[in-house]
Amino acid sequence: MINKNPLQQADPSIFELVEAEKKRRQEGLEMIPSENHTSLAVLEALGSLLTDKYSEGYPHKRYYGGNEFIDKVEDLAIARAKEAFGVPFANVQPYSGTPANFAVYLATCKAGDTIMGQNLLDGGHLTHGWKTSFSGIFYNSVQYHVKPDGYIDLDEARKLAQEHKPKLIWVGASAYPREFPFKEMGEIADSVGAFLAADIAHISGLVLGGAHASPVPFVHIITTTTHKTLRGPRGALIMATEKGLQKDPELGAKLDKAVFPGLQGGPHNHQTAAIAVALGEAMKPEFKDYAHQVVKNAKALAQTLMDNGLKLVSSGTDNHLMLVDLTPLGIGVGVFAEKALDLAGITLNKNTIPSDPSSPFYPSGIRLGTPAITSRGMKEEEMKHIGKWIAEVVEEIKDVKLPEAKEERPAFVKEFSQKIAENQKVKEVKDKVRELCTKFPLPY
Repeated sequence: MINKNPLQQADPSIFELVEAEKKRRQEGLEMIPSENHTSLAVLEALGSLLTDKYSEGYPHKRYYGGNEFIDKVEDLAIARAKEAFGVPFANVQPYSGTPANFAVYLATCKAGDTIMGQNLLDGGHLTHGWKTSFSGIFYNSVQYHVKPDGYIDLDEARKLAQEHKPKLIWVGASAYPREFPFKEMGEIADSVGAFLAADIAHISGLVLGGAHASPVPFVHIITTTTHKTLRGPRGALIMATEKGLQKDPELGAKLDKAVFPGLQGGPHNHQTAAIAVALGEAMKPEFKDYAHQVVKNAKALAQTLMDNGLKLVSSGTDNHLMLVDLTPLGIGVGVFAEKALDLAGITLNKNTIPSDPSSPFYPSGIRLGTPAITSRGMKEEEMKHIGKWIAEVVEEIKDVKLPEAKEERPAFVKEFSQKIAENQKVKEVKDKVRELCTKFPLPY
């Protein structure tokens, strides 16, 4: 018999943990730029009975029966993705961003082919050719970088493309605070006959809202996750542009085949439904206001951080995120800033900076953004307070130095976390954050 009890009764342990996470989220500021707060409608679709159904294959061509309504759900998600982004092809089945990007490789390359992407330590993504990722293991990866001013080095990218003739080039990143040069990268790709894929996982909501330039006219393929600025469930999309289909009329079919049966089994139908809901929300006029407010808030926050003595990579932002360079305080201190701010109710993440003198495990920067706090209704005035609080907490770690001996670091970080939890300034900021959050409640 199916357990008909609600979660609270069926599994009190998990229920209590969910409630604890809810309380943490309600009383704190989620400022990791790859996170957001979804709507109740998205959550309802994600938690629906659609999770029960197996639907291997694509709409109207399944390997299981009983999919007439699932087909309609996926058809609707595909239609909305195509309409929202202005593309002729979309696949809504990827489980997340990394499988989506892997599918692009399968559709366009053979193992050993040369590919090119932005270096991870310069803000790029693992799947764009980093050495420990499948993309750097199975393909011959060439990496381009950013200049000392933090902007993509287009001259280097052009030179590398001409020298190595990659089959696939990526434009897009996970920690790049400036507008992506889609047009220029398109010209570079065209000059060597490469496919150009835009990974807009971080900025897809900004693109739909008109707060960032669209890659559609300049690239062949677009991938995006659906849970960042798009404000949907954890999932992903792969799209082919008209330019992409002109380059290879079979591109859409190849992408479909790469996703299934190439990489995945049955789609997560509850996820597909939630993606459709999120896309529907993103096509409404109020979402455009949201997207522009995300950027306004990011610019206001960036300026406040700089006004309070913090150094930003590229000295500002064009999008939803910013990267704080903490090397003036010391090498590898990002982990200390992350932990101190987390205890103050401000959640962000440690992150490498371009030419970081330390390692990804103990990087010299922190990455933060405004999508989630903008979803709560916060605006520029709140950014001024938040930026000041961040600077005040960072000031409290100015004398902390990362041990040179790697074996000493875990214990040192643990001891630091215990000590900073008793810091009076951290406690004061936490109280201020909690008070601010009460004015901007979450809907759940």
